[in-house]
Amino acid sequence: MATKVLDRLTVAASPPAAGDVLPLTFFDVPWLFTGPVERVFFYSYPQPVDHFTARLLPSLVSSLSAALHSFYPLLGRVRPCPDGGGGYEFCSAGGDGDGVEFTVAESSDDFEELSGGRPRDVVRLFSLMPQLPRTEDGSFPLAAVQVTVFAGQGLAVGVSIHHVACDDSSYMHFVKTWAGHCRVAAGEDAAAVPPPPLLDRAVVADPDGLAARTVDEMRQLTANGPPPPPPPGPPPKLVIASFALTRDCIDKLKQRVVAKGTATGNGGGRVHCSAFTVACAFAWACLVKVDGRCADKKRAHLLFSVECRRRLTPPIPQEYLGNCLRPCFVEVDMGDLLGADGVATAATAIGAAIKGLDEGVLNGADGWFHKILSLVPERPMSVGGSPRYGVYGTDFGLGRPKKVELVSIDKTPGTVSLAEGRDGQGGIEIGVVLPEAQMAQFGSCFTDGLQQL
Repeated sequence: MATKVLDRLTVAASPPAAGDVLPLTFFDVPWLFTGPVERVFFYSYPQPVDHFTARLLPSLVSSLSAALHSFYPLLGRVRPCPDGGGGYEFCSAGGDGDGVEFTVAESSDDFEELSGGRPRDVVRLFSLMPQLPRTEDGSFPLAAVQVTVFAGQGLAVGVSIHHVACDDSSYMHFVKTWAGHCRVAAGEDAAAVPPPPLLDRAVVADPDGLAARTVDEMRQLTANGPPPPPPPGPPPKLVIASFALTRDCIDKLKQRVVAKGTATGNGGGRVHCSAFTVACAFAWACLVKVDGRCADKKRAHLLFSVECRRRLTPPIPQEYLGNCLRPCFVEVDMGDLLGADGVATAATAIGAAIKGLDEGVLNGADGWFHKILSLVPERPMSVGGSPRYGVYGTDFGLGRPKKVELVSIDKTPGTVSLAEGRDGQGGIEIGVVLPEAQMAQFGSCFTDGLQQL
Protein backbone atom coordinates (compact mmCIF):
# COMPACT_ATOMS: atom_id res chain seq x y z
CA MET A 1 0.00 0.00 0.00
CA ALA A 2 3.05 2.26 -0.22
CA THR A 3 2.94 5.60 -1.98
CA LYS A 4 6.17 6.51 -3.74
CA VAL A 5 6.99 10.10 -4.71
CA LEU A 6 8.14 10.23 -8.33
CA ASP A 7 8.79 13.97 -8.61
CA ARG A 8 8.21 17.34 -6.96
CA LEU A 9 7.67 20.36 -9.18
CA THR A 10 7.13 24.04 -8.50
CA VAL A 11 4.46 25.34 -10.84
CA ALA A 12 4.40 29.10 -11.43
CA ALA A 13 1.79 31.18 -13.20
CA SER A 14 1.99 31.43 -16.97
CA PRO A 15 2.11 34.11 -18.14
CA PRO A 16 3.63 35.53 -14.93
CA ALA A 17 1.12 37.19 -12.65
CA ALA A 18 1.41 40.75 -11.41
CA GLY A 19 1.21 39.89 -7.72
CA ASP A 20 0.23 42.02 -4.79
CA VAL A 21 -0.02 42.10 -1.00
CA LEU A 22 -3.61 41.59 0.01
CA PRO A 23 -5.33 42.20 3.35
CA LEU A 24 -7.29 39.54 5.19
CA THR A 25 -10.97 40.35 5.64
CA PHE A 26 -12.97 39.59 8.77
CA PHE A 27 -14.38 36.56 6.90
CA ASP A 28 -10.80 35.23 6.43
CA VAL A 29 -9.28 35.91 9.84
CA PRO A 30 -11.10 33.20 11.88
CA TRP A 31 -9.52 30.54 9.65
CA LEU A 32 -5.92 31.66 10.30
CA PHE A 33 -5.12 28.97 12.84
CA THR A 34 -7.12 26.17 11.29
CA GLY A 35 -5.77 24.21 8.35
CA PRO A 36 -6.31 23.37 4.70
CA VAL A 37 -9.43 22.20 2.95
CA GLU A 38 -8.34 18.85 1.52
CA ARG A 39 -10.19 17.05 -1.26
CA VAL A 40 -9.14 14.11 -3.36
CA PHE A 41 -10.76 13.48 -6.76
CA PHE A 42 -10.59 9.88 -8.02
CA TYR A 43 -10.73 9.14 -11.77
CA SER A 44 -10.69 5.92 -13.72
CA TYR A 45 -7.43 5.81 -15.72
CA PRO A 46 -6.49 2.29 -16.88
CA GLN A 47 -3.07 3.29 -18.17
CA PRO A 48 0.51 2.49 -17.09
CA VAL A 49 2.63 5.07 -15.29
CA ASP A 50 4.80 5.89 -18.29
CA HIS A 51 1.66 6.68 -20.32
CA PHE A 52 0.59 9.12 -17.60
CA THR A 53 3.96 10.85 -17.37
CA ALA A 54 4.29 11.18 -21.15
CA ARG A 55 0.69 12.09 -22.08
CA LEU A 56 -1.35 13.52 -19.20
CA LEU A 57 1.17 14.97 -16.76
CA PRO A 58 2.42 17.74 -19.11
CA SER A 59 -1.17 18.91 -19.64
CA LEU A 60 -1.88 18.88 -15.90
CA VAL A 61 1.21 21.01 -15.23
CA SER A 62 0.64 23.53 -18.03
CA SER A 63 -3.07 23.90 -17.22
CA LEU A 64 -2.33 24.44 -13.53
CA SER A 65 0.12 27.15 -14.55
CA ALA A 66 -2.58 28.78 -16.68
CA ALA A 67 -5.12 28.63 -13.85
CA LEU A 68 -2.66 30.21 -11.41
CA HIS A 69 -2.32 33.24 -13.67
CA SER A 70 -5.79 34.41 -12.64
CA PHE A 71 -5.71 32.82 -9.17
CA TYR A 72 -2.27 34.28 -8.38
CA PRO A 73 -2.95 34.85 -4.64
CA LEU A 74 -2.71 31.07 -4.22
CA LEU A 75 0.93 31.27 -5.35
CA GLY A 76 1.99 33.06 -2.22
CA ARG A 77 1.92 32.73 1.52
CA VAL A 78 0.17 34.19 4.51
CA ARG A 79 2.64 35.94 6.77
CA PRO A 80 2.61 38.14 9.89
CA CYS A 81 2.42 41.82 8.96
CA PRO A 82 5.92 43.38 8.97
CA ASP A 83 4.75 46.23 11.24
CA GLY A 84 4.73 43.83 14.19
CA GLY A 85 1.18 44.75 15.11
CA GLY A 86 0.00 41.16 15.22
CA GLY A 87 -1.96 41.22 11.97
CA TYR A 88 -1.59 38.96 8.96
CA GLU A 89 -1.69 39.51 5.21
CA PHE A 90 -1.43 37.65 1.95
CA CYS A 91 1.99 37.91 0.37
CA SER A 92 1.64 36.91 -3.25
CA ALA A 93 4.35 38.43 -5.39
CA GLY A 94 3.89 36.10 -8.35
CA GLY A 95 7.51 36.57 -9.37
CA ASP A 96 10.46 34.24 -9.77
CA GLY A 97 10.40 31.39 -7.29
CA ASP A 98 6.72 31.83 -6.42
CA GLY A 99 4.75 28.75 -7.23
CA VAL A 100 2.56 25.91 -6.04
CA GLU A 101 4.23 22.63 -5.13
CA PHE A 102 3.07 19.82 -7.43
CA THR A 103 3.84 16.31 -6.16
CA VAL A 104 3.75 13.37 -8.56
CA ALA A 105 3.37 9.99 -6.86
CA GLU A 106 2.59 6.35 -7.52
CA SER A 107 0.54 4.13 -5.22
CA SER A 108 0.22 0.37 -4.98
CA ASP A 109 -2.91 0.61 -2.84
CA ASP A 110 -6.26 -0.80 -3.97
CA PHE A 111 -7.76 1.93 -6.16
CA GLU A 112 -11.23 0.38 -6.34
CA GLU A 113 -11.46 0.14 -2.56
CA LEU A 114 -10.07 3.63 -1.93
CA SER A 115 -12.43 5.21 -4.44
CA GLY A 116 -15.47 3.40 -3.08
CA GLY A 117 -17.84 4.51 -0.35
CA ARG A 118 -17.38 1.71 2.20
CA PRO A 119 -15.46 2.34 5.44
CA ARG A 120 -11.70 2.44 4.99
CA ASP A 121 -8.82 3.69 7.13
CA VAL A 122 -8.62 7.46 6.67
CA VAL A 123 -4.82 7.26 7.01
CA ARG A 124 -4.73 5.63 3.57
CA LEU A 125 -6.12 8.84 2.06
CA PHE A 126 -3.51 11.02 3.79
CA SER A 127 -0.84 9.68 1.43
CA LEU A 128 -2.80 11.19 -1.49
CA MET A 129 -2.84 14.72 -0.03
CA PRO A 130 -0.04 17.32 -0.23
CA GLN A 131 1.03 19.20 2.89
CA LEU A 132 1.23 22.94 3.68
CA PRO A 133 4.06 23.27 6.23
CA ARG A 134 4.37 26.37 8.42
CA THR A 135 7.85 27.95 8.57
CA GLU A 136 9.70 29.39 11.55
CA ASP A 137 8.68 32.95 10.72
CA GLY A 138 5.00 32.01 11.05
CA SER A 139 4.23 32.08 7.33
CA PHE A 140 2.74 29.22 5.37
CA PRO A 141 1.93 28.41 1.73
CA LEU A 142 -1.66 28.62 0.62
CA ALA A 143 -1.97 25.77 -1.86
CA ALA A 144 -0.41 22.52 -3.00
CA VAL A 145 -1.48 19.68 -5.28
CA GLN A 146 -0.60 16.01 -5.65
CA VAL A 147 -1.45 13.64 -8.48
CA THR A 148 -1.11 9.95 -7.62
CA VAL A 149 -1.14 7.21 -10.26
CA PHE A 150 -2.51 3.74 -9.57
CA ALA A 151 -0.93 1.85 -12.47
CA GLY A 152 -3.53 0.40 -14.82
CA GLN A 153 -6.37 1.47 -12.50
CA GLY A 154 -6.86 5.13 -11.86
CA LEU A 155 -5.71 8.55 -10.81
CA ALA A 156 -6.16 10.59 -7.62
CA VAL A 157 -5.90 14.39 -7.73
CA GLY A 158 -5.39 15.79 -4.22
CA VAL A 159 -5.80 19.55 -3.70
CA SER A 160 -4.97 21.30 -0.41
CA ILE A 161 -5.86 24.99 -0.03
CA HIS A 162 -5.60 26.68 3.34
CA HIS A 163 -9.02 27.83 4.53
CA VAL A 164 -7.71 31.33 5.25
CA ALA A 165 -7.25 31.79 1.50
CA CYS A 166 -10.78 30.94 0.44
CA ASP A 167 -13.98 29.05 1.14
CA ASP A 168 -15.41 26.05 -0.69
CA SER A 169 -16.99 28.18 -3.39
CA SER A 170 -13.62 29.69 -4.33
CA TYR A 171 -11.85 26.36 -3.82
CA MET A 172 -14.05 24.66 -6.40
CA HIS A 173 -13.85 27.69 -8.72
CA PHE A 174 -10.07 27.24 -8.78
CA VAL A 175 -10.14 23.45 -9.23
CA LYS A 176 -12.68 23.69 -12.06
CA THR A 177 -10.60 26.42 -13.71
CA TRP A 178 -7.58 24.11 -13.60
CA ALA A 179 -9.67 21.24 -14.99
CA GLY A 180 -11.13 23.51 -17.68
CA HIS A 181 -7.68 24.59 -18.89
CA CYS A 182 -6.67 20.92 -18.99
CA ARG A 183 -9.63 20.12 -21.26
CA VAL A 184 -8.81 23.09 -23.50
CA ALA A 185 -5.26 21.74 -23.83
CA ALA A 186 -6.81 18.48 -25.01
CA GLY A 187 -8.72 20.27 -27.75
CA GLU A 188 -12.00 21.31 -26.11
CA ASP A 189 -13.59 24.73 -26.54
CA ALA A 190 -12.36 27.59 -24.35
CA ALA A 191 -15.86 27.71 -22.81
CA ALA A 192 -14.68 24.83 -20.60
CA VAL A 193 -12.85 27.44 -18.47
CA PRO A 194 -15.04 29.26 -15.90
CA PRO A 195 -15.00 33.08 -15.62
CA PRO A 196 -11.93 34.53 -13.83
CA PRO A 197 -12.03 35.25 -10.09
CA LEU A 198 -12.68 38.66 -8.57
CA LEU A 199 -9.62 39.61 -6.51
CA ASP A 200 -10.74 43.00 -5.15
CA ARG A 201 -10.93 42.48 -1.40
CA ALA A 202 -12.34 45.97 -0.93
CA VAL A 203 -15.76 44.58 -1.83
CA VAL A 204 -15.92 43.19 1.73
CA ALA A 205 -16.67 46.22 3.87
CA ASP A 206 -15.50 46.24 7.49
CA PRO A 207 -16.61 49.57 9.01
CA ASP A 208 -16.52 48.17 12.56
CA GLY A 209 -12.95 46.83 12.37
CA LEU A 210 -14.01 43.21 12.88
CA ALA A 211 -10.88 41.80 11.23
CA ALA A 212 -8.47 43.56 13.60
CA ARG A 213 -10.61 42.77 16.64
CA THR A 214 -10.81 39.08 15.76
CA VAL A 215 -7.05 38.82 15.26
CA ASP A 216 -6.56 40.45 18.66
CA GLU A 217 -8.96 37.99 20.29
CA MET A 218 -7.19 35.06 18.66
CA ARG A 219 -3.78 36.35 19.79
CA GLN A 220 -5.05 36.62 23.38
CA LEU A 221 -6.36 33.08 23.16
CA THR A 222 -3.02 31.65 22.03
CA ALA A 223 -1.25 33.62 24.78
CA ASN A 224 -3.15 31.58 27.36
CA GLY A 225 -1.11 28.52 26.50
CA PRO A 226 -1.50 25.44 24.31
CA PRO A 227 -4.75 23.47 24.22
CA PRO A 228 -5.12 20.54 26.65
CA PRO A 229 -3.40 17.32 25.58
CA PRO A 230 -5.45 14.50 24.06
CA PRO A 231 -6.62 11.65 26.30
CA PRO A 232 -3.91 9.12 27.21
CA GLY A 233 -3.48 5.96 25.18
CA PRO A 234 -3.44 5.31 21.44
CA PRO A 235 -6.03 7.24 19.43
CA PRO A 236 -8.87 5.18 17.97
CA LYS A 237 -8.59 4.01 14.39
CA LEU A 238 -10.66 6.36 12.26
CA VAL A 239 -12.44 5.22 9.13
CA ILE A 240 -14.12 7.30 6.45
CA ALA A 241 -17.29 6.30 4.60
CA SER A 242 -20.02 7.77 2.40
CA PHE A 243 -23.78 7.39 2.61
CA ALA A 244 -26.31 8.29 -0.08
CA LEU A 245 -29.64 10.06 0.25
CA THR A 246 -31.50 9.61 -3.01
CA ARG A 247 -33.86 12.25 -4.39
CA ASP A 248 -36.79 10.05 -3.38
CA CYS A 249 -35.52 9.81 0.21
CA ILE A 250 -34.99 13.56 0.37
CA ASP A 251 -38.55 14.19 -0.82
CA LYS A 252 -39.94 11.79 1.79
CA LEU A 253 -37.92 13.49 4.52
CA LYS A 254 -39.26 16.87 3.44
CA GLN A 255 -42.81 15.55 3.55
CA ARG A 256 -42.26 14.26 7.07
CA VAL A 257 -40.88 17.59 8.25
CA VAL A 258 -43.76 19.55 6.73
CA ALA A 259 -46.33 17.09 8.14
CA LYS A 260 -44.78 17.35 11.60
CA GLY A 261 -44.88 21.14 11.39
CA THR A 262 -48.54 21.07 10.41
CA ALA A 263 -49.47 18.65 13.20
CA THR A 264 -47.78 20.77 15.87
CA GLY A 265 -48.97 24.10 14.52
CA ASN A 266 -45.45 25.22 13.57
CA GLY A 267 -46.47 26.69 10.25
CA GLY A 268 -46.63 23.66 7.97
CA GLY A 269 -45.44 24.67 4.54
CA ARG A 270 -43.84 27.83 5.89
CA VAL A 271 -41.03 25.75 7.40
CA HIS A 272 -37.76 26.29 5.47
CA CYS A 273 -37.26 22.73 4.25
CA SER A 274 -34.52 22.23 1.64
CA ALA A 275 -32.47 19.20 0.63
CA PHE A 276 -29.56 20.64 2.63
CA THR A 277 -31.79 21.04 5.69
CA VAL A 278 -33.12 17.48 5.77
CA ALA A 279 -29.71 15.96 4.90
CA CYS A 280 -28.09 17.77 7.83
CA ALA A 281 -30.97 16.82 10.11
CA PHE A 282 -30.82 13.13 9.14
CA ALA A 283 -27.04 12.96 9.61
CA TRP A 284 -27.30 14.81 12.95
CA ALA A 285 -29.96 12.44 14.29
CA CYS A 286 -27.84 9.43 13.32
CA LEU A 287 -24.64 10.90 14.74
CA VAL A 288 -26.02 11.62 18.23
CA LYS A 289 -27.39 8.07 18.46
CA VAL A 290 -23.92 6.55 18.05
CA ASP A 291 -22.08 8.99 20.34
CA GLY A 292 -22.29 7.53 23.83
CA ARG A 293 -21.51 10.87 25.45
CA CYS A 294 -24.71 12.44 24.10
CA ALA A 295 -26.99 10.52 26.45
CA ASP A 296 -25.80 12.64 29.39
CA LYS A 297 -26.36 15.98 27.63
CA LYS A 298 -29.55 18.02 27.77
CA ARG A 299 -28.93 19.98 24.59
CA ALA A 300 -27.54 19.07 21.16
CA HIS A 301 -25.63 21.56 19.01
CA LEU A 302 -25.04 21.94 15.28
CA LEU A 303 -22.67 24.37 13.57
CA PHE A 304 -22.60 25.01 9.84
CA SER A 305 -21.50 27.80 7.52
CA VAL A 306 -23.72 29.83 5.24
CA GLU A 307 -22.33 31.56 2.17
CA CYS A 308 -22.96 35.30 2.24
CA ARG A 309 -21.99 36.51 -1.23
CA ARG A 310 -25.54 36.99 -2.44
CA ARG A 311 -26.94 37.81 0.98
CA LEU A 312 -24.82 40.92 1.53
CA THR A 313 -25.93 44.44 0.60
CA PRO A 314 -24.75 45.06 -2.02
CA PRO A 315 -24.19 41.45 -3.11
CA ILE A 316 -20.67 40.23 -3.87
CA PRO A 317 -20.14 38.44 -7.21
CA GLN A 318 -20.00 34.67 -6.95
CA GLU A 319 -16.50 34.74 -8.48
CA TYR A 320 -15.03 36.61 -5.48
CA LEU A 321 -11.85 34.81 -4.35
CA GLY A 322 -11.76 34.58 -0.58
CA ASN A 323 -13.93 33.57 2.34
CA CYS A 324 -17.48 34.79 2.53
CA LEU A 325 -19.04 32.54 5.15
CA ARG A 326 -20.87 33.17 8.41
CA PRO A 327 -21.47 30.54 11.09
CA CYS A 328 -24.98 29.36 11.79
CA PHE A 329 -25.82 27.92 15.22
CA VAL A 330 -28.61 25.43 15.96
CA GLU A 331 -29.58 24.02 19.35
CA VAL A 332 -32.30 21.49 20.19
CA ASP A 333 -33.31 19.36 23.14
CA MET A 334 -31.26 16.16 23.13
CA GLY A 335 -34.24 14.05 24.11
CA ASP A 336 -36.23 15.40 21.16
CA LEU A 337 -33.35 14.74 18.75
CA LEU A 338 -33.03 11.15 19.99
CA GLY A 339 -36.78 10.59 19.77
CA ALA A 340 -38.92 9.16 16.99
CA ASP A 341 -39.41 12.59 15.40
CA GLY A 342 -35.77 13.64 15.84
CA VAL A 343 -35.16 14.34 12.14
CA ALA A 344 -38.23 16.58 11.88
CA THR A 345 -37.23 18.40 15.07
CA ALA A 346 -33.71 18.98 13.76
CA ALA A 347 -34.83 20.04 10.28
CA THR A 348 -37.33 22.54 11.68
CA ALA A 349 -34.64 24.10 13.90
CA ILE A 350 -32.10 24.22 11.05
CA GLY A 351 -34.66 25.78 8.73
CA ALA A 352 -35.55 28.41 11.34
CA ALA A 353 -31.86 29.32 11.73
CA ILE A 354 -31.46 29.76 7.97
CA LYS A 355 -34.65 31.76 7.67
CA GLY A 356 -33.45 34.00 10.52
CA LEU A 357 -30.63 35.22 8.29
CA ASP A 358 -33.19 37.27 6.38
CA GLU A 359 -33.19 39.68 9.33
CA GLY A 360 -29.52 40.53 8.66
CA VAL A 361 -26.80 38.14 7.59
CA LEU A 362 -24.12 40.00 9.61
CA ASN A 363 -26.18 40.40 12.78
CA GLY A 364 -24.10 39.45 15.82
CA ALA A 365 -20.86 39.20 13.82
CA ASP A 366 -18.80 40.55 16.71
CA GLY A 367 -19.81 37.52 18.80
CA TRP A 368 -19.35 34.72 16.27
CA PHE A 369 -15.80 33.84 17.30
CA HIS A 370 -16.58 33.56 21.02
CA LYS A 371 -19.75 31.59 20.29
CA ILE A 372 -17.78 29.03 18.29
CA LEU A 373 -15.21 28.69 21.07
CA SER A 374 -17.93 28.24 23.68
CA LEU A 375 -19.39 25.35 21.69
CA VAL A 376 -16.15 23.37 21.35
CA PRO A 377 -16.63 21.50 24.69
CA GLU A 378 -20.15 20.56 23.55
CA ARG A 379 -18.74 18.73 20.52
CA PRO A 380 -21.29 20.07 18.02
CA MET A 381 -21.85 18.37 14.73
CA SER A 382 -20.38 20.57 12.02
CA VAL A 383 -20.80 20.48 8.27
CA GLY A 384 -18.24 20.80 5.47
CA GLY A 385 -18.99 21.19 1.80
CA SER A 386 -22.35 21.60 0.11
CA PRO A 387 -24.27 19.95 -2.73
CA ARG A 388 -24.34 23.28 -4.58
CA TYR A 389 -20.60 23.27 -5.40
CA GLY A 390 -20.85 20.45 -7.93
CA VAL A 391 -17.69 18.53 -7.06
CA TYR A 392 -18.68 15.70 -9.41
CA GLY A 393 -18.62 18.13 -12.33
CA THR A 394 -14.81 18.42 -12.11
CA ASP A 395 -13.57 17.04 -15.42
CA PHE A 396 -9.87 17.08 -16.37
CA GLY A 397 -10.72 15.40 -19.67
CA LEU A 398 -11.15 12.07 -17.89
CA GLY A 399 -14.90 12.36 -17.42
CA ARG A 400 -16.75 12.68 -14.12
CA PRO A 401 -14.85 11.69 -10.97
CA LYS A 402 -15.47 8.17 -9.75
CA LYS A 403 -15.40 9.51 -6.19
CA VAL A 404 -14.67 12.80 -4.41
CA GLU A 405 -13.67 12.77 -0.76
CA LEU A 406 -13.42 15.75 1.61
CA VAL A 407 -10.54 14.30 3.63
CA SER A 408 -10.13 17.28 5.97
CA ILE A 409 -13.32 16.46 7.91
CA ASP A 410 -11.15 14.10 9.96
CA LYS A 411 -9.55 17.10 11.71
CA THR A 412 -12.68 17.97 13.72
CA PRO A 413 -14.63 15.19 15.45
CA GLY A 414 -18.32 15.26 14.60
CA THR A 415 -17.90 16.83 11.16
CA VAL A 416 -19.77 15.49 8.16
CA SER A 417 -19.32 16.45 4.51
CA LEU A 418 -22.07 17.09 1.99
CA ALA A 419 -21.85 16.84 -1.80
CA GLU A 420 -24.26 16.23 -4.63
CA GLY A 421 -25.00 12.58 -5.39
CA ARG A 422 -22.63 10.82 -7.76
CA ASP A 423 -25.41 9.73 -10.09
CA GLY A 424 -26.47 13.29 -10.91
CA GLN A 425 -30.10 12.52 -10.03
CA GLY A 426 -30.57 15.16 -7.33
CA GLY A 427 -29.45 13.13 -4.34
CA ILE A 428 -26.92 14.04 -1.65
CA GLU A 429 -23.77 12.21 -0.55
CA ILE A 430 -22.88 12.39 3.14
CA GLY A 431 -19.29 11.73 4.22
CA VAL A 432 -18.44 10.73 7.79
CA VAL A 433 -15.23 9.99 9.75
CA LEU A 434 -15.69 7.92 12.91
CA PRO A 435 -13.97 5.22 14.97
CA GLU A 436 -14.64 1.79 13.47
CA ALA A 437 -17.22 0.64 16.00
CA GLN A 438 -19.18 3.89 15.79
CA MET A 439 -19.09 3.81 12.00
CA ALA A 440 -20.79 0.41 12.00
CA GLN A 441 -23.47 1.80 14.33
CA PHE A 442 -23.89 4.91 12.18
CA GLY A 443 -24.35 2.76 9.08
CA SER A 444 -27.04 0.70 10.79
CA CYS A 445 -28.82 3.80 12.05
CA PHE A 446 -28.68 5.39 8.59
CA THR A 447 -30.10 2.28 6.89
CA ASP A 448 -32.82 1.81 9.52
CA GLY A 449 -33.84 5.45 9.18
CA LEU A 450 -34.24 5.15 5.41
CA GLN A 451 -36.30 1.96 5.75
CA GLN A 452 -38.75 3.80 7.98
CA LEU A 453 -39.49 6.50 5.40
